[in-house]
Amino acid sequence: MSVYGRANSEWDELAEAGRNFLIERARLGKLTSYTELNATLVRRTGCRPFDFQRADERAAMGHLLGLIVERDQEIAPSDPPVMLSALVVYLDSNDAGTGFYQLAKELGLLSMSASAREKFEFWIEQVKRIQARHGAGPAVA
Repeated sequence: MSVYGRANSEWDELAEAGRNFLIERARLGKLTSYTELNATLVRRTGCRPFDFQRADERAAMGHLLGLIVERDQEIAPSDPPVMLSALVVYLDSNDAGTGFYQLAKELGLLSMSASAREKFEFWIEQVKRIQARHGAGPAVA
């Protein structure tokens, strides 16, 4: 069974490499961009890159980030859960993408009617918790 044109084994490889990279970023107290994550995944796995010019490929990256959050919670559960995907922001931005907030709502971590301010505060808290969990100092500005 393939999702977004990638085999399950490829998703597993991408999720593992993505999780490891995001943990490295957390240890450094840094955020990353979708572009940097994409390039790192290509280098570390040899898998084809996500083409952000296409809507289905952007959705596929969102799917991958969901898998990373799920895998991280299985390996290192926390209550309430932390979302490693909080470390991924748009290039030249200091906020998570809409998919991050949608996943947070689906996981019951964020109110369905959360305001822009509540979303931003939730994201900041997630980044702080992730960095603290992995031994980094605060880096959110």
